[in-house]
Amino acid sequence: MKLHWSPRSPFVRKVMIVLYEAGIEDRVACVRTPVAMDKPNLDLLPDNPLLKLPTLVLEDGTAIYDSRVICAYLNELAGAGLLPAEPRARLTAERRQALGDGLLDVLLLYRQERNKPPARQTPAWLDAFGLKVDAALAALEKEAPALRTTPLDLGLIAIGCALSYLDYRFADLGWRDGHPGLAAWHQDFSKRPSVTRSQPDDAAA
Repeated sequence: MKLHWSPRSPFVRKVMIVLYEAGIEDRVACVRTPVAMDKPNLDLLPDNPLLKLPTLVLEDGTAIYDSRVICAYLNELAGAGLLPAEPRARLTAERRQALGDGLLDVLLLYRQERNKPPARQTPAWLDAFGLKVDAALAALEKEAPALRTTPLDLGLIAIGCALSYLDYRFADLGWRDGHPGLAAWHQDFSKRPSVTRSQPDDAAA
């Protein structure tokens, strides 16, 4: 299999954590595929019409996207147990994955807006992004005790990657302030070998 990959994408990181947790990273060739909102990488077009990462290409040429679909496929392929079989627990894991992925979507747009020259920024957008981040963190803080007692699954991986992206790109927000339970859970999450192995790499070309 071939994975269109970037060393700094939080959605790619989700996939890498699943690969490491499942012990099948040696079955996937990572292909560095730069993408940017203002610079579409046309080399990716044959495999993904949306020109987005991650994209997984199977041995028969079938392309799979987005990260949620890829992670579910890899989990099933390896029998990694990262999606609970019990319906209620699975629903909780999928809801948490949607929350983690949604927070990442907001953060990527938030960063794009913050990186504009001040004269081109839209204050209402920045306020709306900030509101959504604060609301997501408040909801996750309420769930922190349950997060700490839940075995690792795709929902927890998505949430962990979103919080790690806050550390990586939004250190100035100090998200741990007022969220002690969530901070404690993330500290434990960050110690997992799969998480430390998938740290974003600013030195990568």
